[in-house]
Amino acid sequence: MHIKNKFNCDPAFREVVGKNLESFQTQSAASEGARSAAVAVTIVDSGLGSGLSGMLEYQTWQNSSSLILTRRSSRLKNHPGQWAFPGGRIEEGESPEEAALREMDEEIGLVLDDKSILGRLDDFVTRSGFHITPVVFWGGKKSGFSPNPDEVDSVHRIPVIEFLREDAPILDEGEGPEPVLRMPVGDDWIAAPTAAILYQFREVCLLGKPTRVAHFDQPKFAWS
Repeated sequence: MHIKNKFNCDPAFREVVGKNLESFQTQSAASEGARSAAVAVTIVDSGLGSGLSGMLEYQTWQNSSSLILTRRSSRLKNHPGQWAFPGGRIEEGESPEEAALREMDEEIGLVLDDKSILGRLDDFVTRSGFHITPVVFWGGKKSGFSPNPDEVDSVHRIPVIEFLREDAPILDEGEGPEPVLRMPVGDDWIAAPTAAILYQFREVCLLGKPTRVAHFDQPKFAWS
């Protein structure tokens, strides 16, 4: 099968991702004092492409699967302008799935229901004090988004095949004993914690490998 057809945004690919997540045993991370949060790792079609330099070859793959990533608003106090998944704090009485669905609606205007839930990846504790639970959703074919300008500067569809590049992941020496993980995207790159979740999505959902990422460090600009 041609690689671009392997990742088409269709029921066959949804089934593959669902089965990979079903067989994956998630792990919680130590998080004393951390604030609970959830992020939405959502698979949609590639639409008109990512709009990012270095990825022009994918822009005609309108039926290929992509993940939704945002650029956080430059007006936000925490992590302005950084790459992120839609997500935020888990409110009292909410499950991670409920929080991720709510935040996705509030941030980019994408409304999904419980039937879209495919599973979870490992929890990740950030140096900035959040205990993040990544929830994987199936969004399917979507015509567009309505980003909230108070929270999001832009919304991007990144083809999942981009995360299988031979130069990914990039591991750098960090402040601690563990390396800092980055994922290249087009001519840019994304840092952990978002990059760590992207890498585990690649390993678990695309390749069916039980790879762990909670040990990876984050760059110093992401600590606060």
